[in-house]
Amino acid sequence: MDRFERLRQWIGACLDLQDPPIEPASEDASFRRYFRVQTDAGPFVVMDAPPEREDCRPFVKIAELFGATGVHVPKVTAQNLQEGFLLLSDLGQRTYLNELSQSTALTLYNDAFDALVRIQAASRPGVLPPYDHALLLRELKLFPDWYIARHLGRVLSPEQTSSLDKVFEHVMARNLAEARVYVHRDYHSRNLMVSSPNPGILDFQDAVYGPISYDLVSLLKDAYISWQETQILDWCVRYWEKARAAQLPVPEDFGEFYKDFEWMGVQRHLKVLGIFARLWHRDGKDGYLKDMPLVMRYLRRACERYGELSPLVELLNEVDALPTATGYTF
Repeated sequence: MDRFERLRQWIGACLDLQDPPIEPASEDASFRRYFRVQTDAGPFVVMDAPPEREDCRPFVKIAELFGATGVHVPKVTAQNLQEGFLLLSDLGQRTYLNELSQSTALTLYNDAFDALVRIQAASRPGVLPPYDHALLLRELKLFPDWYIARHLGRVLSPEQTSSLDKVFEHVMARNLAEARVYVHRDYHSRNLMVSSPNPGILDFQDAVYGPISYDLVSLLKDAYISWQETQILDWCVRYWEKARAAQLPVPEDFGEFYKDFEWMGVQRHLKVLGIFARLWHRDGKDGYLKDMPLVMRYLRRACERYGELSPLVELLNEVDALPTATGYTF
């Protein structure tokens, strides 16, 4: 019996249906697949996560952890961890990405800030894996390994490698000096659903305990939608004010917080460029190639503002031929 048939039989047993109507819902950058099941009681979503590739247990744990804060996450209705099947409540099909516009953005982002603050306010150490030096560096290494070497086909000289390593250490020192909270790690427009209560939050299984600015970077310097920098700055202030009102450990000086935000963005965007390159060259997924120019624009603009990051700008000028994104900016 193939995997899909086993999934179908399991769903039928869970929902007491002879022939459950299953249709594809979505795929993501991992090996997980999602299906939607329509029933008389309403729709459900099924996660199919092959256990040799994915582990469902973090999703179950974090759904409970985040759900306890009052934010809107899928409820785990049934689980088969041995097979890697989860039956989940359905948060709908309206992603932030499809709904964001100049007229909707303030309301949608304010809701996202409120949910993020709720999650962060519940944070405590020792619950989620640490976003430590080793993990930050492992992510950064995706950039030279997959973006520079594999995607661009360039070999760095010893001098270039040394310069890049020094930039990595500067960036991580700033990242690790931030206060730590629960970090979703992909809190952006494809993983936030327009729902009631809003937003519905998905794809949190890789959550960690780390820098407080990280999820805000994911949200406002989103790889899939671009905003003017003045707008991003305004929204950063709005989040920062909410965080201070909730007594979260953000810097009292907004200028320092914004620098943390920018340097955290450098770490994230180096990682994302490496991941997008890996998705294409290793996994044959080319859908993310079109998003690389925007990510590179974020990276360059941040690095150009800080002298300590100028060696990275020089390196990009030497090895990178990717054009700067100009489209889809509100």
